[in-house]
Amino acid sequence: MVCRVSTTLAPASEAAPSAPAPPRRRTRVLALPEARWALASLVAFLLALPLDLGGAPAWTYGPLYAVAYAAGGWEPALEGLRALREKTLDVDLLMIVAALGAAAIGQVLDGALLIVIFATSGALEALATARTADSVRGLLDLAPTTATRVRDGNEETVPTADLAVGDLVLVRPGERIGADGTVVEGAGEVDQATITGESLPVLKRPGDDVFAGTLNGTGALRVRVGRDPADSVIARIVTLVEEASRTKAPTQLFIEKIEQRYSVGVVVATLAVFGIPLAFGADLTDALLRAMTFMIVASPCAVVLATMPPLLSAIANAGRHGVLVKSAVAMERLGEIDTAALDKTGTLTEGTPEVTAVHPLAGSGVDEDALLALAAAAEHPSEHPLARAIVAAARARGLRIAPAEDFTAAPGRGVTAVVDGRTVHVGRADSPEGAETTVRVTRDGTLLGTLALTDRLRTDAAPATAALTALTGTAPTLLTGDHAAAAARVAEATGITDVRAGLLPEGKVEAVRERERAGRKVLFVGDGVNDAPALAAAHAGVAMGGAGSDLALETADAVVVRDELTAVPAVVRLSRRARRLVVQNLAVAGVFITALVLWDLIGHLPLPLGVAGHEGSTVLVGLNGLRLLRESAWRSE
Repeated sequence: MVCRVSTTLAPASEAAPSAPAPPRRRTRVLALPEARWALASLVAFLLALPLDLGGAPAWTYGPLYAVAYAAGGWEPALEGLRALREKTLDVDLLMIVAALGAAAIGQVLDGALLIVIFATSGALEALATARTADSVRGLLDLAPTTATRVRDGNEETVPTADLAVGDLVLVRPGERIGADGTVVEGAGEVDQATITGESLPVLKRPGDDVFAGTLNGTGALRVRVGRDPADSVIARIVTLVEEASRTKAPTQLFIEKIEQRYSVGVVVATLAVFGIPLAFGADLTDALLRAMTFMIVASPCAVVLATMPPLLSAIANAGRHGVLVKSAVAMERLGEIDTAALDKTGTLTEGTPEVTAVHPLAGSGVDEDALLALAAAAEHPSEHPLARAIVAAARARGLRIAPAEDFTAAPGRGVTAVVDGRTVHVGRADSPEGAETTVRVTRDGTLLGTLALTDRLRTDAAPATAALTALTGTAPTLLTGDHAAAAARVAEATGITDVRAGLLPEGKVEAVRERERAGRKVLFVGDGVNDAPALAAAHAGVAMGGAGSDLALETADAVVVRDELTAVPAVVRLSRRARRLVVQNLAVAGVFITALVLWDLIGHLPLPLGVAGHEGSTVLVGLNGLRLLRESAWRSE
């Protein structure tokens, strides 16, 4: 009887070594000028603060404050002046002016704190941008730089960039495939998780397509190049991520959305408060003092703090529970989503197979434990994911794994070994479109039974999808590169009804954009290189951190470090609560600013009282935002 079987990798002593993972090329924090200036500003501020509060002479802390102002403020000031040349006015320049105004009337500490906050925020944004660029560049390292081209029976090593459509390429065991193409000779299992997200290596035979950057197992392949290397799937992933990152309209914090009008309004009003009384004969000092008081009480310090503390507190709380949210903007995005899309392998599942059933054949003379132990003995020398799962299942049952001799592994034939003097063969029998993998076990040519293996579903997959459904009002969509039967099994177990299987990375992006064109704000959750374009294209992206690729982790807005899927709906709830607190704080800040401004315009607001009211509102909204640091904020529904 002829059956389809699977290759397993030979033991380390016999198999060709796997291609090493490409080195990570990460921008160092202090390599960024924004980070260096922000650090200098922060250090100077922290050195000056205890001296100022401790009553030390002004000459001891004054120069330190000056350094904090200069180091943290020169760049936003320069950008603000450039914006003025373009006839625009942004809130950064307004904050610099407010900080200088605060210093001019003796509130040096307040101005320095404002400068430090803005400088640190700018440094974090620059770091996030640089790290994403690092990972996009690192993705190109997955594709080998050279390939073995075969011409007229001769082999030559050439740069992969020089390959042309129609070239014949030899891919040895353990090598990465250099170009998209079609197998014309040989058989072997190819790990293509980086492209399709499939949890197991896929058997490739003549006529099957292969992708650049995927890893060949045992068995040499001859591949006919079908696509220019510059247009390979791995290259298109890079392009998709870069394009999505550039075209994805940034969600801005509330104050940033109105910064132009607010900034112009404050500047114009300050000039009016100074100039109009002066034109009617007011004293210059009095007019200047009233104008400076107006600018201080109207400055958006409380509005900025109304926005930032709730979001930053939410970020800190999420971090304590294993979710790294990369910025306040990312935290804000998470609360805006109204539909979700999930990857399968590594997201809803753990991405590793497990033995789910053992079926000894009636009359074979072996029971479940004996069949599993026999298969584990034959597979023990192998490094294949199926082999590791079978050995792990035998050890979990406490079974003795007998030593194997004369172990061999052949592409398309499985493994064969001599166990207790008898020849045992283990090979995969199901078609690759099946919902589970069936492994046949024979001894001396006689079928003893089969083992069933599936990709393990995360224990919290169903509760997480149910929670996302409750939050958004619609069930999540399953987007996967795996085959339809495996996707249907996971969808049934998690209550998902909308399933799209067999998708390449651009297919996932199109599915996300289709929903966004319909007016939805999509949350995408994934983990692999093939998920990165969708993570970038979605309104908000969350990566599973346990086995997530560098590109996915850097592209996503948030990373679930502990691989707890239920943390995804939890952080969405936390973000929504943070957004509610932001609205509350903006209302409080607006009331204070309006009252103080009217007092200054209609009556006579003493400068100390104006500063006290301004600082009081700032402290009030700041403390309100800190409520999200409490444990109950994470648990609340």
